[in-house]
Amino acid sequence: MSGPAPRPPRVPPGPPPAAGASSRPRTGLVLLNLGGPADLEAIRPFLDELFADREIIRLPGGALGQRLIARMIVRARLAKVTSYYAAIGGGSPILKYTAGQGEGLAARMDRRRPDLAPFKSYVAFRYAPPTSDDALRALRADGVERAVVVTLYPQYSEATTGSSLRELTRAMARTGFDGAVPLTTVDRWSDAASFLDLLASRVEAGLAAWPAERRRAAVVLMSAHSLPMSFVNDGDPYPAEIEATFQGVVARLREPKPRCLLAFQSQTGPVRWLGPQTGDVIRQLGREGVQELLVAPIAFVSDHIETLYEIDVMFAHEAREAGIRDFRRTESFNLDPRFFDVLADVVARAL
Repeated sequence: MSGPAPRPPRVPPGPPPAAGASSRPRTGLVLLNLGGPADLEAIRPFLDELFADREIIRLPGGALGQRLIARMIVRARLAKVTSYYAAIGGGSPILKYTAGQGEGLAARMDRRRPDLAPFKSYVAFRYAPPTSDDALRALRADGVERAVVVTLYPQYSEATTGSSLRELTRAMARTGFDGAVPLTTVDRWSDAASFLDLLASRVEAGLAAWPAERRRAAVVLMSAHSLPMSFVNDGDPYPAEIEATFQGVVARLREPKPRCLLAFQSQTGPVRWLGPQTGDVIRQLGREGVQELLVAPIAFVSDHIETLYEIDVMFAHEAREAGIRDFRRTESFNLDPRFFDVLADVVARAL
C-alpha cells in the first residue's frame, strides 16, 4: 500500500476580514471518519462498500477474490448486523455527532484564529453519505479560501486515515477541486495532551462511580478497534500509536492506579487480526475472579455500533457470562465541549 499522504506545505494566514465583510466561510474544516448507515435500508450498501475496499481489509484472492468474498460476507452478516442496528435505534448516530463536533470546532477556531474566520465544518465519510465528493462540492459552492482536513481517527492507520485521505485525493480529481485552495492536513493526534487528559478524566469519572472499596478492585480495560495483521506486518504505525495512547492515559491516572489492560475489538472477516481480542480478555478476567470491569474505548470519538452494541450489549453479556457482576463503559466524547477544545488544539497546532 502507499505510505501516509504527504503533508501539504504551510500557508501563512491571510489578513483578517474587513469590517462588514461577507459572512461566507473563509476556512473549511473537512472532518474525516468512517461513517455508518443512517437507517436500516442503508446497511447493505454500507457493508458492500466496506468489505469491497482493499484499503481497509485485504481479503484473500486479490481484487477478484475481494469482491467475491465480500459479497459472501455481506450476505452472511446482513441479517445479524441489521438486528444490531435495530437494537440501537435503527441506525448509527455518528453523523449527528460528527456534524456537532465540526460545529463546535468551527466556533472555537473562529475565536482562536479570527484572521482565518469564519470557519465552517464539512463531513466526509468513507463509506456513507456525506462523502468526500459531497464535502468538496459544498466547499467549492461556499467559496472557501483554504481548507483544513482533520481526521477523527486519533491514531494513524493506513486502513483508516490513510484510506480516507486517499479517497479525498481521488474526490479532488473527480470534482475538479485539486489545487483550488491551500490545504492543511491533520492526519493524527494520538499524542495531543488535551486528548490524553480527556480520556484519563473519563476513566477517573467511571472509577469514581464505584464505592471506594469496590473501586480499588476495578480493572480498566482500554479497547481499540483492531487492525488486520497484514497491515501490522507492513509496518503500519497504528499499534505503536495505540500503545502510546494507552500509556499516556495510564500515566495520567491518579494513585493508586488501577490495573489497566489493552485489547482490540471489531475483528471481522477471514483474516488474522491484531490482538488480544477484547472478548477474550473479558473472559480471562472472569476466570481470574474480577468482579468490577470498566471498559474505556480509546480509538473512537463518538458513539456508534462498536460502543452502543458491541461493548454495551455483546461485551456486557460476555462479562455476565464470565461472572463479572459489574460491567461499565466510560462515556464517549460525542458533543462534550471539552472534545471541541481537543480538536481546536490540534487544528491550531497544525495551522
